[in-house]
Amino acid sequence: MPALLPPEYVGDVHQRLSLYKKLASCDGDDALQSLQEELIDRYGRLPEAARALIETHRLRLAAEKLGVKKIDASGELIVLSFVPDAPVDPARLFAMLQRRAQHAPGRPGEAAHRGEDGQPRHRLQQLRAVFKALA
Repeated sequence: MPALLPPEYVGDVHQRLSLYKKLASCDGDDALQSLQEELIDRYGRLPEAARALIETHRLRLAAEKLGVKKIDASGELIVLSFVPDAPVDPARLFAMLQRRAQHAPGRPGEAAHRGEDGQPRHRLQQLRAVFKALA
């Protein structure tokens, strides 16, 4: 797991572990927003790693609502694996896959998305767009 806040930013290990625990307990966007505001109030501008980790958790929550059980976002390919009874309409998913050239069907229960360049920031943006289209 990437460091949410580097040691020179926060200080001791106990503070960082406490922040990780708070992040893990966030169960919605409001809680994440409150944590982000708390961190900014306490420490100032967040490093890129902290913003990415918060956004990753935000996407994890969105994925859970859509029945996504696993996200493999390595390199340029993003593969979403769904739970058996995912609330995503299969016909809508396949229509989206066919409309967009960068989407390709995966194995049963999966959907694949070709990314731009494999950069973490771009993968987060692409996942956000895919989840928005599926919601």
